[in-house]
Amino acid sequence: MIGAALMLAPGLTAARAQNDQGASSKQDLKDAGHDARTGVKDAGKGVKKGTQKSYKTGKKDTTKAYDKTKNTTKSAVNGGKEGAKEPPQ
Repeated sequence: MIGAALMLAPGLTAARAQNDQGASSKQDLKDAGHDARTGVKDAGKGVKKGTQKSYKTGKKDTTKAYDKTKNTTKSAVNGGKEGAKEPPQ
């Protein structure tokens, strides 16, 4: 009886190792899927942040240019009015 058990033991151990290896490769695939998902989410967040920063910077610069143009135009108009009031010398 003990002899028969010793003869079957290596076969059972090998079968169990294959099952563990199968489970391990299944888990590896799951881990790879999670890693891919995480990578895509990180990339998406980076794109979102870059887009928002670009939008906000463009808006700020546009507002600055508008204000500067408005002030320059007012100065030019006021300067023209002053020049019209003063007689030429």
